[in-house]
Amino acid sequence: MSKLKLYTNDRLNDLRKEMDSSADQAVLDLIQNSEIISQINDWDSIPIEIPSNFPKTVKSLFKDYNIKPSPEEQRILERGQAFFNERGDIYLAMLGFYSLPYCYAFADGAEVLVRSKRIMEESGKRLGETAKFLLEIFKPGAFISSNHAFLVCAKIRLIHAFSRYFINQYAKDWKDEYGKPINQEDLLGTNLAFSLLVLRGMRKIGLTISTSETELILAYWKYLGKLMGIQEDFWPETAKEAFELEKLIRKRHMKNSMAGEKLIRSLLNYYEENQKEEFLKGKSESLVAYMVGKEASNALGIQSELPLSSEVMGSIFKLLGWKNYGGKKSHARFSYEFEQSYFQQFGAYPILNLPERKRP
Repeated sequence: MSKLKLYTNDRLNDLRKEMDSSADQAVLDLIQNSEIISQINDWDSIPIEIPSNFPKTVKSLFKDYNIKPSPEEQRILERGQAFFNERGDIYLAMLGFYSLPYCYAFADGAEVLVRSKRIMEESGKRLGETAKFLLEIFKPGAFISSNHAFLVCAKIRLIHAFSRYFINQYAKDWKDEYGKPINQEDLLGTNLAFSLLVLRGMRKIGLTISTSETELILAYWKYLGKLMGIQEDFWPETAKEAFELEKLIRKRHMKNSMAGEKLIRSLLNYYEENQKEEFLKGKSESLVAYMVGKEASNALGIQSELPLSSEVMGSIFKLLGWKNYGGKKSHARFSYEFEQSYFQQFGAYPILNLPERKRP
C-alpha cells in the first residue's frame, strides 16, 4: 500500500510534536547515574545480559537491540554493504558536500545544530564522527556477523535524546515554532539526507543510480531508522514515496535562517582551512552551492562563482578518488584512509561516545 497518503502537512505537523519517548526516558535515568554512561562507552557491543545496576528504562532500550535481522533484512544489509564497498568514497563525499549542507538549509532543524558548540567550534571532529558512523553501519557483516553496529545506532539514538534534554533544560531561547527538538519529522528528513540525497548527489556528478539501487538504500535506512527510534510507518518504501516526502519537507522548512548561515560558514571555513588540493582552494563554497542547488544555496546565503557542470564535478571526484585509492576501492580502504587522515589532523582516532559529565 502506498504511503503517499501519509505525507500531508497535518500529519507532519503531528510528527513535529513527537520525539522518542523510550530514549528520552532512558536519558533521564542516565543523567542521574553518570557512572553507567562510562560503562556504556566502554562497551564494544551490547551485552546479551544488560548489567543489573542499569535502570529499567535503559535495560529495556538496549534489550531491543539483541534481535537479529530477519532473512529479508539480512539480504538487504548484505546488498547495501556491497553497494557501499564499491562507492563508499563517493558516499562519504556526498555526506560532506551535499547532505550536511542541505540539512543546514532547513531552518527549524538548524536551530538544534547551531546550539551545539561542537558543531560550531569543532566542525572537523563532528564531520569525522558522522563519517565514522557511516563506516560502522556499512561495514561488511554489520548487524549480521558483527554486533558492534547495533551499539553505534543505540549511541546515536541516545545522543539525540541527550541533545533534546539539554535543549529542553537549558535553551531558554527555544521557540515553540521550531517544533520539539530532534522530532520525528526532523529525523525522517535527516535519514533522507543520508540516503535519498546521497544518491541524488551521485547522479549530479554523472553516476548512474538505478531505481532498484535507490530502493535498496531506502530499505537499508529503514532498518537503521528502526534502530534509531524513527517511526517506520512514515518511512518511504519506493523512490516515488521518498521523492514526495522529501519535497514536502523541503517545502515546509527550507528557508533562510541565521542558524543555517552560521552552520554553513563554519563548515566551509573548515574545508578551506584543511584543503590539501591546490586546485580546489577557495572553491569550497562553489562546490557546495552546485551540489545543494539554487534553492538551498539561497537559503544558506551561498553561491557558486564557477561554471560547474555534472561533467566537471564528476571529473573532480574521479580524480580525488584515484589519488586517494588508486583504483583499489573497498570498505577497508575507505576506513583506513579516513582514520589515518583524522589521526593526522586531530592526534586521535574518532570515537562515538555518549556525553559524560566532566568532573573537576
